[in-house]
Amino acid sequence: MKAIILAGGFATRLYPITKNQPKPLLPVAGKTIIEYTLENLEMVRRINECIISTNSFFEFHFKEWFSKYQIRKNTTLLIEKPIREDDKLGSIASLHLLIEKLNIKSDIFVIGGDNLFDFPLRKMFLEYKEKKAPLVAVYDYKDKDKIKGRYGVVDVDNNGKIIDFEEKPLNPKTSLINTACFILPKKDLGLFKEYLDKGNNPDAQGNFIKWLIEKEDVYAYNFEGPWFDIGSFESYNDANKYFLEKRKKLVRNNIKKIVNLNEDT
Repeated sequence: MKAIILAGGFATRLYPITKNQPKPLLPVAGKTIIEYTLENLEMVRRINECIISTNSFFEFHFKEWFSKYQIRKNTTLLIEKPIREDDKLGSIASLHLLIEKLNIKSDIFVIGGDNLFDFPLRKMFLEYKEKKAPLVAVYDYKDKDKIKGRYGVVDVDNNGKIIDFEEKPLNPKTSLINTACFILPKKDLGLFKEYLDKGNNPDAQGNFIKWLIEKEDVYAYNFEGPWFDIGSFESYNDANKYFLEKRKKLVRNNIKKIVNLNEDT
């Protein structure tokens, strides 16, 4: 299986800090956003390669980071042509071109480069192994008022199958949101071309998922949070606070273990 990290956005909502710095390389508690994802993926045995897709404008930034970061799993950096916001292809169009360019013939795991998960991604792969069907990571926000007009919203049946998908509804039916993270079987890779050939929106993965559930069974993987979609200064600050506190807690626990060990000896 190939893991594809989509990091080709221009993050205009976070200007000025992302005007000359790609969002996936922003630091969160002393580590870049994308490093959290890569470290999480390293624990997934089924993945034999990670592909990071970005744009030409941030090519230097990613290549500089790529040369320094100690990546354990086989990783490829793919540079797309767009050099400004108006030129970008859209996430679905980019995925289609990437799959054709690299001649990918395996299952794929797709994740947005600005997503921060704090749950083991390997658990999602265990669910996929059981379902053997497209699987979308969803998060229960609990509060419908906080998601209306902001996120894609899904509805599922008792077996976890997605039965409805609305892109940024003003009156969401549920509090389950799409997190720009999904697994697609290799037999379905050709559907990106079919989707685009029919004139559908080349951007926003939610549009593709909405189209896909009309063609076949697609399941939701409802994970426990926290989850951060780094699309605003508020979410960026929240992520920093959470992971800083998590690091401090880890340090405190380690110190406690050392103290207890010394007392025992």
